[in-house]
Amino acid sequence: MKRSLPGRQSVLKYRGEKCQNCHIPLEKSDQFCPNCGQINSTKKLTFDDFFNEFFSGLLAYDSRFQRTLRVMLFKPGKISRDYIDGKRMRYANPFRFYLSASIIFFLLFNYSIHSENDMIGPRDRDMVELAGKTPPIPPEALDSVNAALAKENLSLDKLKLDTVQKTYKDYYISQKTVDTMSNLSALFKKFNLYYEFQDETGIATPDRALDSLKHDQTNYNHWLYKKAVDANVFKNNPGLFIDYFISKLPFIIFFYLPVFALFIWLLYMRRNFNYMEHLIFAFHVQTTLFVFYIVGLTFDLIASLNVGITMANIVFAVYLYKSMRNFYRQRRVKTILKFIILNLIFFTLATIAVFISLLASFSIY
Repeated sequence: MKRSLPGRQSVLKYRGEKCQNCHIPLEKSDQFCPNCGQINSTKKLTFDDFFNEFFSGLLAYDSRFQRTLRVMLFKPGKISRDYIDGKRMRYANPFRFYLSASIIFFLLFNYSIHSENDMIGPRDRDMVELAGKTPPIPPEALDSVNAALAKENLSLDKLKLDTVQKTYKDYYISQKTVDTMSNLSALFKKFNLYYEFQDETGIATPDRALDSLKHDQTNYNHWLYKKAVDANVFKNNPGLFIDYFISKLPFIIFFYLPVFALFIWLLYMRRNFNYMEHLIFAFHVQTTLFVFYIVGLTFDLIASLNVGITMANIVFAVYLYKSMRNFYRQRRVKTILKFIILNLIFFTLATIAVFISLLASFSIY
């Protein structure tokens, strides 16, 4: 007992009379601030304190992470029910857990795409290139075509030039003409012109391009010409935009789910759930889908197969039904009907969200 006194006295020595975080008054006996929860200590931070705090927080989160994952996977709907019933400290925060799972999934998904491309050998690439090329026309066939055209006073070379060859001048519109058009029509006309002009001339600088085309040097025209440059870059290297869009998907879905939760609330508006409780449920089931996808992609990468995502979707369909049944506690027929309606709503909203997100991602690239 006597040996513990010096340690206790050294701890009391660093106790403050007010919280260093929120500045409310404290007693010497207060180990933690009752307002914000910060430890009551005026001791200067040391490496030992820093790493102890870091690893204690990490281990605490790790234990909640494992419990959350176990309950989420093997007891559909229970984690959402526990969370809204107030049993929250035992589980990881649903929004943070979602971001962790989604980022891991999309990193793995991006890796799997690139690994599949790397597995294509030089011979396979040659076959792909040859498949995209038009086979040469035999000379006899060309002679017969030229003979037929000669009867009509036409030539094959002139016909090709008249029907195939186009330049940016074919898309040209003057600034004066643009000023008389509607905003939407002017947008498409100018974009087509800028796209063809950049593709033909290779000019990537908006100032120089707009000066050559005799268009106004406005911020909007500068931005539109840059988008035309990006479109040409993506045409030649589509993987750039795919990688960029995939990196944004976790955050796109993060902002999409609150909209989807609104429709869940409308579907269950007669039940005693508020909007936030539906949102918690939506985040939990979406996180579970990402976990299933992670397992499926990992299996595909290890086994060199391409069935993981399909199997994950089948398992998730059963899981979603069980989650809805356990969380909302309705009869089987009602749950099946609402399961079908929610999936139709989800895919409709997802299609709209992807389209808007593609446009938004391209515009801010």
